[in-house]
Amino acid sequence: MGAVLEVTCHNTEHPPAGRAEERQLKQKSPVVMAVLMVAALLAACGSKKPTENPAETATAVPATTESGTQSAGIATVDASSSTAGQGALGPDGPLGSQRVIYFDFDSSEIRNEYVDVLAAHGRFLAGNANVRVRLEGHTDERGSREYNIGLGERRAQTVKRALALQGVQDAQIATVSYGEERPAAAGSDENAYSKNRRVEIVYIN
Repeated sequence: MGAVLEVTCHNTEHPPAGRAEERQLKQKSPVVMAVLMVAALLAACGSKKPTENPAETATAVPATTESGTQSAGIATVDASSSTAGQGALGPDGPLGSQRVIYFDFDSSEIRNEYVDVLAAHGRFLAGNANVRVRLEGHTDERGSREYNIGLGERRAQTVKRALALQGVQDAQIATVSYGEERPAAAGSDENAYSKNRRVEIVYIN
């Protein structure tokens, strides 16, 4: 008997190469699409330039003071500078309303309430050497004419010395006494007398 050769063929099918690649592409396609979309978004964002709002990007410039220094929007004036001639200490500033120095009866002593006023006038004059003042001395009507002329002069000289202590030059100050001749208030009572015992600070220029 002849031997019977029995051949068993195991059918291990391999899918065609083309179908395998197609299946792999289908599996990868969602990932690839996601990557491409992210890349496209990044490219679009990167191509846009932010616009500047001039109102938001404006830089504030600090104010410059007259002395040349900068401050945070606050301008300051040096009272001793000649450019401050009409400033706070000038004759047309707040100090301008305090140009009369009053005295007690028969006295040429400066009262405490006027010490700071005269110091302020003195600082202004010392810082402005081209400015001059005339100090006019006055008295009330009591006493002789000659005595009151002398008393008015003593009062003017006392104010002059107070200004000189602040550095005011002698050439900047002139004095004159009118005695009782130019009363500020009419009357013969203490209310009128108190207003007439005075030295007036008159700015000449």
